[in-house]
Amino acid sequence: MRKVSMLDFAKVDAAADRIAARAVRTPVKQSQALNEALGCQVYLKCDNLQKSGAFKFRGACNALLQLSPEQRQQGVVTVSSGNHGAALAAAGQMLGVKVTVGVASNASPFKRANMQRYGADIISIEPGMAAREAFLAEQQSRDAIIIPPYDHPDIIAGQGTAALELLEDYPQLWGLMTPLGGGGLLSGSCLVAEHYGAFCYGIEPELASDGKQSLQTGEIQPAMPPTSICDGLLTSLGKHTFAIIKEQVTDILLVSDEEAAAAQQLVDKTTGMWIEPSSATVIAAIQRYPEIFREKSIGVIISGGNCTRFT
Repeated sequence: MRKVSMLDFAKVDAAADRIAARAVRTPVKQSQALNEALGCQVYLKCDNLQKSGAFKFRGACNALLQLSPEQRQQGVVTVSSGNHGAALAAAGQMLGVKVTVGVASNASPFKRANMQRYGADIISIEPGMAAREAFLAEQQSRDAIIIPPYDHPDIIAGQGTAALELLEDYPQLWGLMTPLGGGGLLSGSCLVAEHYGAFCYGIEPELASDGKQSLQTGEIQPAMPPTSICDGLLTSLGKHTFAIIKEQVTDILLVSDEEAAAAQQLVDKTTGMWIEPSSATVIAAIQRYPEIFREKSIGVIISGGNCTRFT
C-alpha cells in the first residue's frame, strides 16, 4: 500500500482499538424511501448519534488518549465552530483534561451551548480563518497544547474510524462519501477506502469551495468568506489532510446551499433524522450528480446532528 504523509491505514486501525471503549460504534441505517428518491443504495453511517453529536469525538478522543499525564494536567486549547470543541470537551470530561476553545462570535448558539454543556471554557474570537490562526498563535506563544480541529495525525486517524466501521460492516460498498471542511474526515476516510478498494468522494458547498480549488491547483487555497449555511465546512485544508486528499480522493463535488437544505429535509422525511446542513451535503451530491451514483451501493458519513430543527 502506498504510504501518504505520515499516516496510513494502520494508524486508523490502531485508533479504532484505542477509542473502542469510549466512542460509540454508531449504527448504519438504510431507508427504502431514501434509496428510491436517490436511485441507489445508500448506507447511512449515523455519526450524528456519536457522543457529543458528531464524528469529531473520534479524533478528539484519539488525540487526548495519547497525551502524557503531565500534558493532561496542563489542559488543551483549540478553535472550533462547535463540533470539535464539544467533542474535545466531552473527551476531556472523561479523561480529566481541561479544554479551552476559541469560538467565533457568530457561531451557532446551539453548538456554543453544546460546548458549554461538556464544560469547555469558551473565548470569543472574530469569525474567519485569520482570527482562528491569530488566536492559536497567541496560545502557542504561551506554550499551550494545541489540538487542532482537523490538521493533526491523531485527529485524522480518529476520524477515519467512522469509515473503517462502515466498511468492516459492508465491505462490498462501491464507494464512500463525506462532507469536506478542513479535511480530517475525508482524509481519514480516503486511507480506509484505499485499503478496501472503494472510491472516495468529498462534498463541499459552492460557497466554501476552497478544497475543490486546492485539488485543481495542487496547492492549498485559502478559505472563502464564511457565508454558507454549512457552518461546519468553512475552513481551509491543512498540510496533513491535503497531502492525503490530493493523492487518494476520487473527486471533490460541489453542492449549493439550497441543495443542502433540500437534502436535509429529504433525510428528515425519509428517516426521521434531523441532521446538519453540512451532513446533508452528501445526500445533495447524490441528487445533483445521478450519473455518478445511479444503482451503486454508497456509504455516506452523516457527520453530525447538532442543529435546531428550524435552522
